[in-house]
Amino acid sequence: MTIAIEVGSTNVYADLGYSDAAEMQRKASLAAEIARAIKARHLTQEAAADLLGIDQSKISKITRGQFRGVSEAKMLELVARLGHDVTIIVGKAKHHGYGKIAIEFA
Repeated sequence: MTIAIEVGSTNVYADLGYSDAAEMQRKASLAAEIARAIKARHLTQEAAADLLGIDQSKISKITRGQFRGVSEAKMLELVARLGHDVTIIVGKAKHHGYGKIAIEFA
């Protein structure tokens, strides 16, 4: 029995055909960081919701990867409220055409 294996890209959302794949991947990275920071601070979802000023159900959804309907800007704000500095640097693209948006965690 032969099993076919298809090599994917570094973006599962692109592999699945989402039109907003790059945004979804960035939001997934932010959601993972939010979940990690909540865990590192030993916060319950209720305590995290109080700290972040959002409903506990929204925390639950974000930490389970259900972040449609939550903007990247809101997720960046949540990361900042969890004690991270967020710096946005806008510069000229290194190539012609569209620039890119990337998130790096220090």
